Amino acid sequence: MNYTLYIGNKNYSTWSMRPWVVMKYFDIPFNERLIKFDGFSAGSLFKTTISSISKYGTVPILVDNDFVITDSLAICEYLAERHHDLALWPTDIKHRAVARSLVAKMHSGFPAIRNYLPMNIEAEFPEVGQIILRDHSEVKNEIMLLDDLLSSLLISNTSNQNYLFGDFSIADGFYAPVCLRLKNYHIKTSPIVANYIDKICHTKGIKDWINEALQEQFFVVMDEPYRLHR
Repeated sequence: MNYTLYIGNKNYSTWSMRPWVVMKYFDIPFNERLIKFDGFSAGSLFKTTISSISKYGTVPILVDNDFVITDSLAICEYLAERHHDLALWPTDIKHRAVARSLVAKMHSGFPAIRNYLPMNIEAEFPEVGQIILRDHSEVKNEIMLLDDLLSSLLISNTSNQNYLFGDFSIADGFYAPVCLRLKNYHIKTSPIVANYIDKICHTKGIKDWINEALQEQFFVVMDEPYRLHR
C-alpha cells in the first residue's frame, strides 16, 4: 500500500479533515498533497489539479498506488477494509451499525449548520454564533438534535475513553469538524457534549490538524462569510 491523500485547506476543509485525522490516529502512513482553494471555477488551479486526478473534482481523494477513491466516507470504508486489525469501526456489531448510521447522518445531514456555521479553525465568532441562533431556528434545531444524538451515546458509554463508542473510531473523526464549529462559534451545549468537544480537540490527529490549520495563514475570501480580512 502506498497512500497519497489529496486535501484542501486545513482551516476550512471539513471533508478533507475526516479521513486525514482517522489515518493519523490509527498510524496509517500516507503522503499528503494539499491543494489550496484558489477558487472553484473550471480554470482555477484547485479545480484543474483535482480534476486531473478524479472526475468528481472534489477533495478528499485517496490514491492507493494507481487506484483512486473519492468521498470521505468511501475513503474511510476502504481503509477499514484494508486494515481489519485496526478496528476503524467499533468491533461490536450493534455499535458498528449505530456508528454507521451516525456517520451517514453527518455525511448527508445538518445542512443549516453547514450553511451558517462554516468551519474556520483560526477564528472565533461568539457574537456571530449568538446572532445565528437568534435568527435561524433551523440551526438551533439541528444543534439540539446533534446534542441529543451525541449525549445519548456518551451517557451509555461505560468505558474510560469517552469517545462515542468507547475507543476512537471513524464516527469520532466524522464529528470532529462540527465539534470545532461549536467551539469556535461559542455554541453552548450540554456538559457531557462540551467535555466531548474538549476531548476531541486534544485527540491525536485532530490536535495535529488544528495546529497545522493555525499555521496556514492563507485567507480564502469565499470561505470567510464573517470576515472581510484577517
